[in-house]
Amino acid sequence: MLKKTMTTVDFGGTERTEDYYFNLTKAEIMEMQLCTDGGFVETVKKIVEAKNQLELTRLFKKIICASYGVLSPDGRKFVKNQQVLDDFMATQAYSDLYIELLSGDGKAAEDFVNGILPKDLTNEAAKAPVSQPGLAVLNP
Repeated sequence: MLKKTMTTVDFGGTERTEDYYFNLTKAEIMEMQLCTDGGFVETVKKIVEAKNQLELTRLFKKIICASYGVLSPDGRKFVKNQQVLDDFMATQAYSDLYIELLSGDGKAAEDFVNGILPKDLTNEAAKAPVSQPGLAVLNP
């Protein structure tokens, strides 16, 4: 899970510093991989290698939207639904994050993506035998 503290100026002119949370579970990553023609990981690689700006913008929006949620006070739930997403997308924080990910040398985007992935994902995928396709596809 990525906790991103952002300082923005809201639409009323008030400066705000707030925490925003982003996370993808293994199940969500698996669904993205299996429900994308050719696989999500391969699709991302092709977009990045082609340096297709239009597709990169769509990809970052998809990743932000898929990963944003609200952490419950007790930490047991990470709520993701359309209302939560709509509320976030209506803030200046969404706009600032989107621009940050699309600008620069790619470091911010890399850090963001690495931050939203489960910490044990790479280790588990690397240990999985090829006969377990469910885990093998998680290894980007």
